[in-house]
Amino acid sequence: MNICEHCGYHLKMSSSDRIELLIDPGTWNPMNEDMVSLDPIEFHSEEEPYKDRIDSYQRKTGLTEAVQTGTGQLNGIPVAIGVMDFQFMGGSMGSVVGEKITRLIEYATNQFLPLILVCASGGARMQEGSLSLMQMAKISSALYDYQSNKKLFYVSILTSPTTGGVTASFGMLGDIIIAEPNAYIAFAGKRVIEQTLNKTVPEGSQAAEYLFHKGLFDPIVPRNPLKGVLGELFQLHAFFPLTQN
Repeated sequence: MNICEHCGYHLKMSSSDRIELLIDPGTWNPMNEDMVSLDPIEFHSEEEPYKDRIDSYQRKTGLTEAVQTGTGQLNGIPVAIGVMDFQFMGGSMGSVVGEKITRLIEYATNQFLPLILVCASGGARMQEGSLSLMQMAKISSALYDYQSNKKLFYVSILTSPTTGGVTASFGMLGDIIIAEPNAYIAFAGKRVIEQTLNKTVPEGSQAAEYLFHKGLFDPIVPRNPLKGVLGELFQLHAFFPLTQN
């Protein structure tokens, strides 16, 4: 589970490991796996073209993009789940990440499935400009239909780090928002705030425990009991296992 045996510190976890942690073996069914980013604004930086950068991350991580979406069962309960991966370009949200999450929400809406989104992101992806920012509105409006019109149940899980446009959109829209212990949760990162405002950010003021006391989310749940907690939450909201054991 990528937890330090001595101090209980939660280390970063890949999206595939997280799917393995939450989804029952043999029930994972991925969606939109082959969707890849084009270079819509022909972004070229000093270092390498955006397209080449994506290629190198795909080779390095074995993923096509910074989020994996699909359906599966959690303790026998059918769920739709999206898991972001910080190893892929800092989990940044470009048009593919936004589209995959939106399609997942729409599928969950049509199939009346509970929804889990596991956030781990530096925010909107700079290399796709305002198209990345547009994803925030697109996902939020799909969630509005899911939550307000269809009255379905969405749990967002904030892991370290959850920042920028993800915090500012679907990260904070969960019916229940769960944070991992000591997760770094912010809109702007410490360095950006300090450079912009010339003020120092107090140590620990962007950690889950501090923010919990400010009422930013619901429970802080360690990784070990997380699957059981989610199972209980779904049953409380009338989503039950397919086969009653």
